[in-house]
Amino acid sequence: MPMVTDTFLVGPVSDSLAQPCPAPPALFNKESASSQTRLEDTVLMPGPPSSSLLSCFSLPAGSIQIIPTVSTLPQGLWQISGAGAGLSSIVIYRGEMPQASQTPTSSGPPVHNFPKSPDRPGSTSPFAPSAADLPSMPEPALTSRANLTEDETSPTQSPAALKPSSKLPRWPESVEQFCRSLRDKYQAKPAGPEGILVEVDLVRVRLERSSSKGQERELATLDWAERQPARGGLAEVLLATSDRRRPRETQVIAVLGKAGQGKSHWAQAVSWAWACGQLPQYDFVFCIPCHCLDHRGDTYRLQDLLFSPGLQPRPVEDEVFSYILRRPDRILLILDAFEELETQDGFLHSACGPGSAEPRSLRGLLAGLFQRKVLRGCTLLLTARPRGRLAQSLSKADAMFEVAGFSAQQAETYVMRYFETSGATEHQKRALALLQAQPFLLSHSHSPTVCRAVCQLSEALLELGDEAELPSTLTGLYVGLLGPAAHDSPPGALVGLARLAWDLGRRHHSSLREDQFLSAEVRAWAVARGLVQPTRGGPETELVFSSFLLQCFLGALWLALSSEIKDKELPQYLALTPRKKRPYDNWLEGVPRFLVGLVFQPRPRCLGALVGLAAATSADRKQKVLTRYLKRLQPGRQQVGRLLELLHCAHEALDAGLWQHVLHGLPARLSFLGTRLSPPDTYVLGSALEAAGRNFSLDLRSTGIDPTGLGTLVGLSCVTHFRATLSDTVGLWESLQQRGEAKLLRAVEEKFTIEPFKATSMKDVEDLGNLVQIQRTRSSSEDTAGELPAVRDLKKLEFALGSALGPQAFSKLVRILEAFSSLQHLDLDSLSENKIGDEGVAQLSATFPQLKALETLNLSQNNITDVGACKLAKALPSLAASLVRLSLYNNYICDAGAESLAHVLPDMVSLRVLDVQYNKFTAAGAQQLTASLRKCPQVETLAMWTPTIPFGVQEHLQQLDSRIILR
Repeated sequence: MPMVTDTFLVGPVSDSLAQPCPAPPALFNKESASSQTRLEDTVLMPGPPSSSLLSCFSLPAGSIQIIPTVSTLPQGLWQISGAGAGLSSIVIYRGEMPQASQTPTSSGPPVHNFPKSPDRPGSTSPFAPSAADLPSMPEPALTSRANLTEDETSPTQSPAALKPSSKLPRWPESVEQFCRSLRDKYQAKPAGPEGILVEVDLVRVRLERSSSKGQERELATLDWAERQPARGGLAEVLLATSDRRRPRETQVIAVLGKAGQGKSHWAQAVSWAWACGQLPQYDFVFCIPCHCLDHRGDTYRLQDLLFSPGLQPRPVEDEVFSYILRRPDRILLILDAFEELETQDGFLHSACGPGSAEPRSLRGLLAGLFQRKVLRGCTLLLTARPRGRLAQSLSKADAMFEVAGFSAQQAETYVMRYFETSGATEHQKRALALLQAQPFLLSHSHSPTVCRAVCQLSEALLELGDEAELPSTLTGLYVGLLGPAAHDSPPGALVGLARLAWDLGRRHHSSLREDQFLSAEVRAWAVARGLVQPTRGGPETELVFSSFLLQCFLGALWLALSSEIKDKELPQYLALTPRKKRPYDNWLEGVPRFLVGLVFQPRPRCLGALVGLAAATSADRKQKVLTRYLKRLQPGRQQVGRLLELLHCAHEALDAGLWQHVLHGLPARLSFLGTRLSPPDTYVLGSALEAAGRNFSLDLRSTGIDPTGLGTLVGLSCVTHFRATLSDTVGLWESLQQRGEAKLLRAVEEKFTIEPFKATSMKDVEDLGNLVQIQRTRSSSEDTAGELPAVRDLKKLEFALGSALGPQAFSKLVRILEAFSSLQHLDLDSLSENKIGDEGVAQLSATFPQLKALETLNLSQNNITDVGACKLAKALPSLAASLVRLSLYNNYICDAGAESLAHVLPDMVSLRVLDVQYNKFTAAGAQQLTASLRKCPQVETLAMWTPTIPFGVQEHLQQLDSRIILR
């Protein structure tokens, strides 16, 4: 492609006189707000077709593209008439032709791989019309020169009319002003800790059907090796479904995560990135905090949602809204904290018309957005906590991601930046040492909210002296933060704020209005102490608790002090006992742990430090009630999720008697299959197992446990056996080997078991193959010897991939079967039918000489015919000394196959049960089997009913030998 390197000349071919080029005019208007090159900042420079003078241009370095003249010239292209060479004119495109993988440059901090607009690859203009508005335009040119008449664009107009223009094409001034003010608003960063942005990882997730019998869906728990991080960052999230997106179709993307994981900060980072010019595919971004919307009785129009006076920086004219309605594909709408609208359930099925002007309820407006009837074609980005009925609302989302929280390195980065921002860099290393000295708080540092709270308390402690020490519980952390604020509070302010936090939490709200405070003095105190803060992007009259965990703590404080809560009602708020009638809605999910901590921890340094010792004595009676309740619980009978919550409550209590009661009731076999284990869960569980003084076996499959937590748990001396996902375990082994921890590696290998193993996916078969490969590598190595215990001790293997993947996966499985020398039970039956066929049976038969311990072989429902049955019969003598049960139920075996089996039956000296029901052999085959059965006194049962044999014949055969079973 030709490259522009400097000033160049364009003129008729006959012109041979070269003249010096004058100084170029100011062709490009560079905005000071951003250094990003924008295609609409170009100037149309036409040249008269009859002119014999050279046209001179000065262009920046880059590639040029020469194409035939188009009827409507896109913005960002220059037309040069009279180009010669048979062309009436040429068009020059400034810069490289856009590619899907290119990203625009920006003066702001880098956000990796920000994409260009998927439907307009040639334009980054926020004011260019869509491709739908310009149907005759070629694909690379999706923007036109607006506000130019036909005479201005005609290539045959007079030279006088073709005088070069230095003015930019203009869009409505009101639209430009609104866009500019919106960018200024999002570019403004909050001061202090709120302005610290540490990039967090996002992981693709999916919904799966709940384990209950209903149709409800819940967030799938992915194994660590299954996680698919969004390596492309924000760009990958916003283009997650672009390959499947239909033109002019709304795209719904959900970003999920637990409270305090940084979802709102991530939404703010998206808005900030757009304001810095890093999301050119969107003309406007609207970030709306949902807690500002949920007002009972209010009606909404679309413009009320987008242009709420408290959300937008300036009044909005109708012209702006009209432009948005014409270009919905250029709009990104962010609904932050969507779970606060959970009471508006059912909007996916609510009736909603396509109009956007008529007022409707919030549910109706949400229904229009989600049903793609209102603002159709926009990108709808939700952030929410994945709980309750919300999962049903997200079942139609095009893509879902989960905020993974801080890694250990990211938490350390946050601590360093916090003290750098506060100007106390001398405390950075000391603060990190304080955090690392408390393993429980360190495990909670994956939560940005807890990480910030730890930094705030560390800062206060380090200012008091060098003898600082962080508390060992979350309750102690928040008591330390609120203690100084409580000392200088107006009378009753803290208790009043606690009651407000509880009442709002029961209604699933976290925002407060000014008139809800006891007084203006209380409001000023709460704001000054950082307990509440103005809503970012919300009305000035609304405040919000500084964190969800703080609201939970205040709610628990109200329960601990309130005389309005009856003693007999208190245990229900721990949510440890299932209730069929009116179950407690645990929306404030942090309340149970904080409540136990506040009630049980010593009064002087807990409740007494907040409200005084005199007021704290009211909690004595509540402590007795909770003690009786908790000691009546039997940990061994608790569902694993409630068992984990009970362990957390016992840890927060710092009560030795309660802790020992829970430890004493722990069962020896603990299965957490399908229950997510976070870093704090792993720490509390490990502490309990170590303190119990007994041996345990753990099932950690499908828990999403991180490699560090997995290594910590399985490395405990009290854990004698454990099960975990094969890929996660292999990753742990490789990590230990790289770190040179040979002793721990051997211990983990000895404890690991896969008994019994059920393969339900191709990944399971591949992971099993990797495990066998590791053993083979070990066996060939000089410094290691012996089999892996997991491979050596496997006794039961089930294969259930179904007809779609069964034949392909079985060919991989059969290659490694001989490695399982202790295998006793091989089950190839599946409700969806594996259908390994005759070829699979032939492959399996070749492994029989190595399967010396095989006792049960189930080949039911596998599309086996006479060919497979004959091959199986030839190989069965290799299993004569071990095989006890053989099932060929529901296949296609005819008389030839039955005869082969009858011939080998007397050689199977250990066989006790043979099942050949529902096959295709006739009376002849049945008689062959019956005759052979007489020679096999060791066989106890022959199940032989099949619809191809007359019932009278079957009854006769059964009379001949009572071991024959019909049906």
